Amino acid sequence: MADDQPFEIDLTDMANGGSALGRNEDQVVFVPFAIPGERVRVQTVEQKRRVAWAQLIDVIEAAPERSEPACAHFGPGLCAVCHWQHIDYAAQLRYKQAVVQDQLERIGKLKRPQVSPIVPAPTPWGYRTSLTFELLRDGSYALPSNIPDRWMPIEMCPILRPELLDLLAQFDLNSDEVTRVKVMIGTDPDDRMLIIETVDDLAPEIEVDFPVSINLLLSDNEPVNLIGSPQVHYNILDRQFRVTAGSFFRPNPALIGEMVKSILERLGLEGDETILDLYSGVGVFSAFLAEWCSLVISVESYPPAVTDADHNTADIDNIDLLEGAVEVIAPDVEEDIDIVVVDPPGSGLSHEARDILGEIAAPLLIYISSDVASLARDIQSLGGHGYRLVDVQPFDLLPQSYHVECIAFLEYEG
Repeated sequence: MADDQPFEIDLTDMANGGSALGRNEDQVVFVPFAIPGERVRVQTVEQKRRVAWAQLIDVIEAAPERSEPACAHFGPGLCAVCHWQHIDYAAQLRYKQAVVQDQLERIGKLKRPQVSPIVPAPTPWGYRTSLTFELLRDGSYALPSNIPDRWMPIEMCPILRPELLDLLAQFDLNSDEVTRVKVMIGTDPDDRMLIIETVDDLAPEIEVDFPVSINLLLSDNEPVNLIGSPQVHYNILDRQFRVTAGSFFRPNPALIGEMVKSILERLGLEGDETILDLYSGVGVFSAFLAEWCSLVISVESYPPAVTDADHNTADIDNIDLLEGAVEVIAPDVEEDIDIVVVDPPGSGLSHEARDILGEIAAPLLIYISSDVASLARDIQSLGGHGYRLVDVQPFDLLPQSYHVECIAFLEYEG
């Protein structure tokens, strides 16, 4: 069949990455903005052997889960941040649950892995407390387009806290100087921050007459405070955490407390355990684990995040903060480790980090992941180091997208 000839296809499943899929003759066809159970008309845009990617032309038979998108920027050729606004929220949760199961089976090579019911977000809209925009030459704020190498100027964003769009609207930044703008808001609505990146790392001239912090993020990821505070603050359960510009913090804090409780309930700590917390960030998991164990050894490579963690856990005396890469620091830890917690970036664990975990051979391993494909790959690899997956708990931190956060619980069997 010619690439430019439209055809009809019945879609049967949801793939990791947000596309529905079906079969056309001997090819598996991936279709964004479609839903399993639908019959659609599509046109092939790319193909490799027995796999093809197609553009949705129209929906012939709609699934009952199809809903009206809330954003004018959602759809083919538009903003790439959201993938599933055309699917009602209950169905989004079902598809994420199924994708986690599928990735663990196909990539992780696991038979019937145990996946607990996904924990939904308290609200599927207006939840994001941070988002990064590109500043275009005409001065408009843009997000990545689902057309490669293009940007989508944004006038609305229903997944972002509305205060942050209002904040952006108050700035007329010089696009000859500023290239990128990240907006952040803390638990207190007045705790707002603009993080800007500029050409040649030069600070622009900015004046404000309302409460907002402005920080410059240099090309080496070092933050420079220009106006107000270098941090925003988040309340998680009964503790407050400061986050410096440049430090990583999940953009939906409403579910972080549920993640903490899930780990603590599962571990059932008795008070004498030594825990190694790798990729520990600003110290969220370390702070709560330390309350219930003997010692937490916290390892983080980004210096401002280590400084944040030191501040955030200043009232806790059984946390050792170590600055440096996991691959450098972890092999030199001399204590006997009972539990390892890893919270790596979306790319997952390096080969060396997986080898180190095998050498540590902790009885329990808690793997916190923002990418189920890299999680499944690492679980499969860790199986060769003696770890067995017990179960996985998914969390829906990013509604309207295909992304799903997971906590995997593994035991060491040697």
